[in-house]
Amino acid sequence: MHFLIVEDDDPLAKALADVLAHHGHTSGRARRCDDALLRHHTADVVLLDLGLADGDGFDVLRQLRQVSAVPVLIVSARGDERSIVRGLHLGADDFLVKPVRMAELMARIGTVTRRRQPAGPPSTVRAGDVEVDLVARTVRVGGAAVALTEKEFDVLASLAKRPGEAVRKELVLDEVWGDAFVGSSRSCDVHLTSLRAKLARPGLISTIRGFGYRLEV
Repeated sequence: MHFLIVEDDDPLAKALADVLAHHGHTSGRARRCDDALLRHHTADVVLLDLGLADGDGFDVLRQLRQVSAVPVLIVSARGDERSIVRGLHLGADDFLVKPVRMAELMARIGTVTRRRQPAGPPSTVRAGDVEVDLVARTVRVGGAAVALTEKEFDVLASLAKRPGEAVRKELVLDEVWGDAFVGSSRSCDVHLTSLRAKLARPGLISTIRGFGYRLEV
């Protein structure tokens, strides 16, 4: 797995990277809040300090949870009950208090990643009165069937497989157009316009400026 270590303490960041490497994992480092938000999409797990030089880790966690379900383990010197409860309520998967015991860290990472492993994507996704059957490749709105073209359904399916998650436009292009990825951006926009018109549910598919799309559930 690849980890993003969000930590401004150089010795601790190196120690975390070393123990992860010892267990066969790779890692990257972010020292600042904005850097963490830019780099999180490459990570399978985020290790997040709260006391960062340019801001509070809680703000990073809050913004991460708006666009990503990546597992986040807080690693912080703040061991008070209020901080721990706040971190868990904001969406952290676990909270470790410094000084970190590396064996415990690896055990908790294992527990979090096992818990986060999906049982398999659902064959049917529902968003309000819209029902998408990914196996039968059918769509119903308010119980009535809606006819989509092959590409329109593929675009919808790419989002429906990740309901409520922000999906990068590049991922949709890759899944729907594959080797024809280059030059397909405009085609994706056209298909989304048509898809939204056929579904006739404003707000169902949100555009995230500069990032991609989200199927609202």
